[in-house]
Amino acid sequence: MQNEVVLAINPGSTSTKMALYNRQGPIKVEKIDHSGTEICNMMSILEQLPLRVEIIKKTFTPWLEGYKLVAVVGRGGLVKPISGGIYTVNADLMDDTINCKYASHASNLGASIAHGIARDYKVSAFVVDPVTVDEFIPEARISGVPEIQRKSRLHALNVNACVRKEATRQGKSIKDVKFVVAHLGGGITVAAVDGGQIIDCNDALMGMGPFSPERAGALPLEPLIKMAMSGSYSFKDLYRKFTKNSGLKGYLGTGDVREVLDRIDHGDEEAALVYRAMIYQVAKEIGAMATTLKGVLDGIIITGGIAHSERVVNDLAERIKFIAGISVHPGENELESLAAGGFRAIDGEQEVQIYISESE
Repeated sequence: MQNEVVLAINPGSTSTKMALYNRQGPIKVEKIDHSGTEICNMMSILEQLPLRVEIIKKTFTPWLEGYKLVAVVGRGGLVKPISGGIYTVNADLMDDTINCKYASHASNLGASIAHGIARDYKVSAFVVDPVTVDEFIPEARISGVPEIQRKSRLHALNVNACVRKEATRQGKSIKDVKFVVAHLGGGITVAAVDGGQIIDCNDALMGMGPFSPERAGALPLEPLIKMAMSGSYSFKDLYRKFTKNSGLKGYLGTGDVREVLDRIDHGDEEAALVYRAMIYQVAKEIGAMATTLKGVLDGIIITGGIAHSERVVNDLAERIKFIAGISVHPGENELESLAAGGFRAIDGEQEVQIYISESE
């Protein structure tokens, strides 16, 4: 079993991240940059699929010398709302993702790429914890407007991976723990996890919750309605503004937290205020999620790329340390989490689920 490996694949809009893992950790990790290549000029992700598979095969095939590939795991993409876990790649899953039934994103390529490679090697293909994992309790779905339902869109892959790590560190079963997890990246997820179920979270793409380095978060309704009805913006304009050009970037022209902190150190008072406001809003959301668990927590987990900053973690901890103990698991850890899911599947440690498309 020492030579058994899993290939993890995470396709993005301008790159493909991939890694070969054994049970001890990564053997090879690669980021393939597609900027300025033919892939970036293709109109649809379906058109990209054959070329992406070809590039990945060419890259990872030499890695396999001396190893036995036992599974291929791809990023889940945007599918129907489903419970968290591991899913075998089947026709329904590939159809819904590659044809962008629910939304278009490069991660939708993950299932089909994994299937294409796994088929050649006669091994299983899986996806793990897509971003549309939905385990909300009924109360969490109610928005206050009958025509609008709150959605579960979050960094489920890393949230669940961190809960597993922290439960193991505490010597507890995932079924017996309650955590609030804050994933801090370009988008921010703050989730309440109860017994392995993500029972509530902010909408990390565009919805309730704190603003992030790039995203607007929750907004006052009256000025938002006025902005939308002004005639100055199309739906596409506003969508891009609120998901890509708001938050730190909207106020300060950059979503790079390192740059913002450097500007603060050089006396930029506006940067200091906006940064403090982001920390303030994240802390408020953590407090709100703690109430969904009735204040009974095994801890607060801080993760994501921004969690590499000790300064950010300390500033946030000042506001939330009274709630529960804090643990830090920096980074997005997507490839690691995908590979770990692949091993859990083939080792029989976690049930593999079957994805079924919604009927039209």
